Amino acid sequence: MESAVTFHNGNVMPKVGLGVFRVEEGQQAVDAVRHAIVSGYRSIDTAMIYQNEQSVGEGIRLGLEEAGIDRSDLFVTSKVWLSDYGFDTTIAAYNASLERLGLDYLDLYLIHWPGQDNQAFIDTWKAMEQLYNDGKVRNIGVSNFNIEHLEALLKQASVKPVINQVEFHPYLNQKELRHYLADKQIVAESWSPLLNGEILTNEVIHNIADKHGKTPAQVVIRWNIENDVVVIPKSVTPERIAENLNIFDFELTKEDHYEIDQLNEDRRIGPDPAEFTGA
Repeated sequence: MESAVTFHNGNVMPKVGLGVFRVEEGQQAVDAVRHAIVSGYRSIDTAMIYQNEQSVGEGIRLGLEEAGIDRSDLFVTSKVWLSDYGFDTTIAAYNASLERLGLDYLDLYLIHWPGQDNQAFIDTWKAMEQLYNDGKVRNIGVSNFNIEHLEALLKQASVKPVINQVEFHPYLNQKELRHYLADKQIVAESWSPLLNGEILTNEVIHNIADKHGKTPAQVVIRWNIENDVVVIPKSVTPERIAENLNIFDFELTKEDHYEIDQLNEDRRIGPDPAEFTGA
């Protein structure tokens, strides 16, 4: 299986990246990002609201130097928060993220949540379209958008989102949303794919992992990419960072997929996007 996905605009993104949600600003974030890049990761996902962009940027600089690769070999994502929604404020927020990260451009910029005001995220999207059309960002997308949010956005958009980053794991398999995204040629991406570690104790996942000689985390990450979902597991432990990327040397069976699909409970660990206000 190829290790990258191709967007509708022809650009590509690695299928596995490092997420840094709840990784505190400081040496821990620097070391996690640096180690990920040296270990072979080529995608890093952060956000303004994580308050770690500066440390992520430092980890990127150190990682690129140690790995001996160019900035163009790395795919970096950040996101605009609800408090910055609107045309001018989104432009300013993007530039502020670049400054904190110490980068000249982002590979992907996302609207972090739809919020409760469709016009606000539409105005935000117009600003992102301008950034994209001006060549200041390589790709633009959304995060936590339900079908109704996407429908509202697509009616007004001149540039279609390349990706929608949502909560996705064996207890919330988002089948209806994923089918909709596939129909629209919008890539699905999962955040918190390991449920903050909860899924790693599941007996079904353990049994499948034992069968393949893999860890439970590797099984879940593999399940993501075999469902055409880009995945960004978070870890600050060097061994687990490396382990989470080592998922391209085995395949799940149809029976494995069936058993994992049966775990779905439509259960969220994060907010419901239809209700979240950002407050």
